[in-house]
Amino acid sequence: MEPQGTKKVLTDQERLELAAKLDKDLDAFISSLEKKRYTEGWPEDRWEEEMAKHPFFMKKSPEPGEQLSPLMEGLAQLKYDPEENTAQELADTYKEDGKFYMHHRKFRLAVMSYTEALRHKIGDASYKATLYNNRSAANYMLQNYRTSLQDAQKALELKPDYDKARWRAAQCASAIGRYELCVELCDTILQRDPTNEPAVDLRKSCLSRKATQLRDERKEARLEREKQDQWNRTVAELSKRSVKFEERNALVDERKLKPRLAPLEDFMVTCDEDGILHWPVVFCYPEFHTTDFQQQLSEETTMSAALEQLFEEPLEYDRAGAYRPNKVSVYYENRILGFAYLVDTKKTIRQILAEKTFVVYEGTLTFYIVVRGSNQEQTFVNQTRIPVKIEY
Repeated sequence: MEPQGTKKVLTDQERLELAAKLDKDLDAFISSLEKKRYTEGWPEDRWEEEMAKHPFFMKKSPEPGEQLSPLMEGLAQLKYDPEENTAQELADTYKEDGKFYMHHRKFRLAVMSYTEALRHKIGDASYKATLYNNRSAANYMLQNYRTSLQDAQKALELKPDYDKARWRAAQCASAIGRYELCVELCDTILQRDPTNEPAVDLRKSCLSRKATQLRDERKEARLEREKQDQWNRTVAELSKRSVKFEERNALVDERKLKPRLAPLEDFMVTCDEDGILHWPVVFCYPEFHTTDFQQQLSEETTMSAALEQLFEEPLEYDRAGAYRPNKVSVYYENRILGFAYLVDTKKTIRQILAEKTFVVYEGTLTFYIVVRGSNQEQTFVNQTRIPVKIEY
């Protein structure tokens, strides 16, 4: 028996056997472990996409509403969490965001950032004026000139000597046609800096455009008076002649005298300064299912003269050359009675309108033209009840 406290010395053979046993035990332990695939890394087919989402490697800021990675979401909470930041720190953060977005021409995001900064209601007037001015700049780049002007004016209220805000306010006032305000702002700028050439040029431009605006307004007012005078004359003449309309109260509501056919819709019946009415007229050709238009036919014109003008050039569809002023019959229709009436072509438009059976529909005179004695005329007559005897 070996004395106590002495260490047994292993032989070389025993050491080899012990090492072999330990290797075998280690292999058995590793084999007994649960085999799991590593899933915490980036997928091989999307590693570039995942890398771009990492805050250390991303090349652009996330868009509003875009889903953030867990790491980015955590950083955002640290950056914007009101429990982790003071109101001033949060305002500074949003202000820096706005500056970043302005630099990268993301003006809508800049407006949102400056708006968030203002929500924290920092008491320092100069600081708030800067935020309003910056938001004004972002809105100006978006061409939101009215909103930009409002922000610039708020900045001036907080900081009356804010030259940048005053200049932008002048630019916005010019853009939305508030010329007097623009001139007033430019005058203030020039009082402080008489050599400010942009302010001088903008002031001159506003004065010139203001003069043009006043001239245009006077012209528009004159045209409106002339239009009203013409309408009054037209109503007076139509009433005096007892012209009959299918629509009730046609002389009270101007819209009821407005033609509905596209070629005539801008040519309502009018009365000139000599008291002569000018009518929009439709000439229908039942045989060809087509029409001609006269936008302003004087009531002093005879029907025969109107036909001469219509047939100065042959109708496109009249290959036989049958439509000539002395070879056609003209009719008008009374829609209320359901009758068609033959027109005496020697009469003027005014005389035709004076007939008891003539009724105006939708402010337009409508006439039907067929070749006299033709099958087309007989067909037209049979389709309508003609209460007069036709003689040739």
